[in-house]
Amino acid sequence: MNLTNMLDGQVAFVTGGTSGIGRGTALALKAAGAKVIATGVSEKEVQAALADPVFAGIDAHVLNVTDDAGVREAFSRFERLDILVNAAGVGGQGPVEFEAESFARTLDINLTGTLRVCTAARPLLARQGGAIVNIASLMSFFGSATAPAYSSSKGGVVQLTKSLAVSWAEEGIRVNALAPGWIDTPMTQILQNDPERNGRVMARSPMKRWGRTEEVAAGITFLCSPMASFITGIVLPVDGGYLAAGM
Repeated sequence: MNLTNMLDGQVAFVTGGTSGIGRGTALALKAAGAKVIATGVSEKEVQAALADPVFAGIDAHVLNVTDDAGVREAFSRFERLDILVNAAGVGGQGPVEFEAESFARTLDINLTGTLRVCTAARPLLARQGGAIVNIASLMSFFGSATAPAYSSSKGGVVQLTKSLAVSWAEEGIRVNALAPGWIDTPMTQILQNDPERNGRVMARSPMKRWGRTEEVAAGITFLCSPMASFITGIVLPVDGGYLAAGM
């Protein structure tokens, strides 16, 4: 199979597709031949993506995944959808992560937002026998002393993924998750720039480097592709061996 055109004719929708891992995924799906629609959280973020020459050919729109009506309206524009990638999300650390209001907001974006988008896209995906990839995290496996809301939301994404995979299999919809490790993105710059915290990450990482967004995007593209036609309900870590390293 020619990887450069394995998604020819397919339509892909990537939430959070204008920055970070989502942006890398949008570019990878385009390179594989798909028509890609990417969303961002603000008009500024969307316009910045569209101004980048490498983003040429990708449609981009503002989408708030906590807005039920807005999510439903976004998918009402399409007659076909083959691929959905849920990369929209927020992180967080510190005392605010333990406050109920902040905790609920993080879950509303990362977990319930993923459900909203999956549910809105379901009828279109069922027509094509489509594929969903949700973005989990290493924090889906570990607890976090500083980010309980984020960890809880990403743990929930894994269980949601498995539940939808079982529930929607008869409709021909495959649902998988990918758990990125420590990836070089704008969101992780503060961690990379902290010698102590960066040192702890590298000490456990067998490959002794940060991952690249295109490496995560390659895993997502595989899960969306015909090569993964009998794979559903899994969580694929792309983490340079971090989970395998143990203590």
